[in-house]
Amino acid sequence: MVRPPSPEAEDRRRITRERRTLVSERTLHINRIKGLLVAQGIADYEPARADRRRALEGLETGDGRPLGEHLKLQIGRELDRLELLMTQIKAVEAERDVLLAGSSQDRPAPGARVMKLKGIGPEFGAVLGGEAFWRDFDNRRQLAAYSGLAATPWKSGSIDREQGLSKAGNPRLRTALIQMAWLWLKHQPRSQLSVWFHERVGLDRGRMRKVMIVALARKLLIALWRFETQGEIPQGAVLKAA
Repeated sequence: MVRPPSPEAEDRRRITRERRTLVSERTLHINRIKGLLVAQGIADYEPARADRRRALEGLETGDGRPLGEHLKLQIGRELDRLELLMTQIKAVEAERDVLLAGSSQDRPAPGARVMKLKGIGPEFGAVLGGEAFWRDFDNRRQLAAYSGLAATPWKSGSIDREQGLSKAGNPRLRTALIQMAWLWLKHQPRSQLSVWFHERVGLDRGRMRKVMIVALARKLLIALWRFETQGEIPQGAVLKAA
């Protein structure tokens, strides 16, 4: 059943979507500046550092020449755009934090409760709240199908095949869950989900690890949904210090 979000819920999710666009544009400008300098034999310049303007003045090409005048001006304009993006990202993150913190204890904002778990910060909390927890799900199968992490079996007579994930759900949510699953293994190594993952993967560092991280992402989504809606802490998970 299609359940469109309310105008308020649709407006809330704009924050994380805008931030993702801005971060992509920031990466684009950083890579462009680095590419211009690598062509001149300079590989150690970091445009995102606070001293980027001062460091630019002291750069020399690989054969000891100063940067060309027009090249330096071009990089300066790239830095202007980069600094604007960095300012806008900070503004969007401030809006996000106010939205998550502006909820009452009895009725927290969607995604605010899961931030109590170690390894889940404001961005992941806002994505979960804006892309998934704004609506109600009757069971875990509906939730998995909505995220696109549900299996798609195909049967015909004696033929029974597994076609992989449906990927028919929310792509933004699915991408965030895969990233969250990797971080969960790092920050929650003693949780039941992390132990389950390591028992099945073992020492394998190839395709099996990538397949199982998707399965972990699905299980993690369901565990976080239960924590968000019922207060049920994932088994073995650690909460942040007060």
